[in-house]
Amino acid sequence: MEYKGIKSIAEIPKQGNARGQEPAAPSNALALPGPESSRDQEKGVSQNALVVGPSLQSRGKNEGGVPGKSTAVIPASSSSSSRNFSTSAIIERIPSRWPRPEWHAPWKNYRVISGHLGWVRSIAFDPSNTWFCTGSADRTIKIWDVASGRLKYTLTGHIEQIRGLAVSQRHTYMFSAGDDKQVKCWDLEQNKVIRSYHGHLSGVYCLALHPTIDLLLTGGRDSVCRVWDIRTKMQAFALAGHDNTVCSVFTRPTDPQVVTGSHDSTIKFWDLRYGKTMTTLTHHKKSVRALARHPTEHSFASASAENIKKFSLPRGEFLHNMLSQQKTIINAMAINEDGVMVTGGDNGSLWFWDWKSGHNFQQAQTIVQPGSLDSEAAIYAASFDLTGSRLITCEADKTIKMWKQDENATPETHPVNFKPPKDIRRF
Repeated sequence: MEYKGIKSIAEIPKQGNARGQEPAAPSNALALPGPESSRDQEKGVSQNALVVGPSLQSRGKNEGGVPGKSTAVIPASSSSSSRNFSTSAIIERIPSRWPRPEWHAPWKNYRVISGHLGWVRSIAFDPSNTWFCTGSADRTIKIWDVASGRLKYTLTGHIEQIRGLAVSQRHTYMFSAGDDKQVKCWDLEQNKVIRSYHGHLSGVYCLALHPTIDLLLTGGRDSVCRVWDIRTKMQAFALAGHDNTVCSVFTRPTDPQVVTGSHDSTIKFWDLRYGKTMTTLTHHKKSVRALARHPTEHSFASASAENIKKFSLPRGEFLHNMLSQQKTIINAMAINEDGVMVTGGDNGSLWFWDWKSGHNFQQAQTIVQPGSLDSEAAIYAASFDLTGSRLITCEADKTIKMWKQDENATPETHPVNFKPPKDIRRF
């Protein structure tokens, strides 16, 4: 009665101990399954046993056991011992149910626009969806008609390549940023520069406009994301915290209002009220060159050379990796409302993904224009128009390519070739 339930446990190893060794001390833990073809069959009882501790205290009295503390031995079945999982005696593993991807029509290239004399580095659409602008390494910004692809205007003023463009939805302004450390505001009624924002110590790589406040955000090679007041040209904040170039940024109306990706392989969420870091995501192993926010859902994707990852907003929980790897540096990413995500790589590969499941449903390769080297196939920028039915890519062969969905494709002619993954790498 002194040892109560423990006494019966201590006697079990003694019965199977034929060699006269000292019995092991009992522990309330799960023993790893022993080999099935054990020479000592009785030894298997103590090896393949789940010892349930004093949690059965209340049930001990009712089931006729020793009153007070009760401990029971549950021998593991032979089927569970064949699988070397320590948890298999407790719970059966449930197979993962991966969402089946929606069918999307394949995309095809229907127009190639030439006109720039250097790599085309950036693109932005007009809020009325009638024109778009591109910035290039030839130091010019060109404005093109969406429907016909004709050149409307050429704007000069930068003295280095133009890496970032944004068109305001609330004003007749366009903003540009380049390697010459300059950030310019263009008045589209007069087609000239009306403001310049000085403060970056090195080239400016990315640019974004806040949707509700008159703020402009620029990230550059000085590892700082700077927040500018559009009207007064004053720098509101210098969001410092990255260890390397800030190469991608997007904004939202609610917290976190600013999200930046950097060459230091981290993604940071910023609080615009205090200019401080809210969260740092360290899931990537290589530089995060492209970020894209979903137009309707509270989520975003980030691309780096080793993987494309999906995160939720506002807290930044990791959702999943995309189901195949592009195996190249990804410079450009865009998402439309139909759940199509596109990524453009340094080797000219243009991959199309289903947003919900992460399934890669199409892999296209851009054709380098005659006179260009094969190494000049890189895609530097990509953007959907406001309807999501056209895609425009900016490339290193000095061209702008326009893509649209194939109207003749059906689920029968282009079936979804989807195999659910057995295991997804978490990071």
